[in-house]
Amino acid sequence: MILKKGIPAPDFELNSTPDQTLKLSDMKGKRVILAFYPADWSPVCGDQMSLYNETRKIFQKYKTEVIGISVDSKWSHLAFAKAKNFHFPLLADFEPKGKVSKEYGAYDDSNGTSSRALFIVDENGVIAWSYLSPVGINPGADIIIDALEEMDSTDNNVNK
Repeated sequence: MILKKGIPAPDFELNSTPDQTLKLSDMKGKRVILAFYPADWSPVCGDQMSLYNETRKIFQKYKTEVIGISVDSKWSHLAFAKAKNFHFPLLADFEPKGKVSKEYGAYDDSNGTSSRALFIVDENGVIAWSYLSPVGINPGADIIIDALEEMDSTDNNVNK
């Protein structure tokens, strides 16, 4: 089971490049989409991450950044991001393999990869939304945008 709404998002520090790391706690004050996916070079994953790259400006209108996470190595991520011209970080949940994916309930033991799971972490570091997609299905961006719109609607109702 993936982590659900209302649970504090487990903090982590993973490689974003061969010589740099990113900590989730460093993103506090921003919304973050965590997009766990099985493998860099698979067709469905490539399509999904490319879509999020194209949709990034829409996500940013909701003051939200996107981060991809898989168990692939930092070197695989570097090549994949360069080949696809991504403008968001891909984090390597490589060693210990799948540790962060497991903490989020997004690890597939049967094939040793991350599941295709999405999370929105709010400005306070709490999971505001989560979704588990079938492995072979690109969940798209619409469900994320709908969740962000609902969060904004809820925030506006609270602030009235």
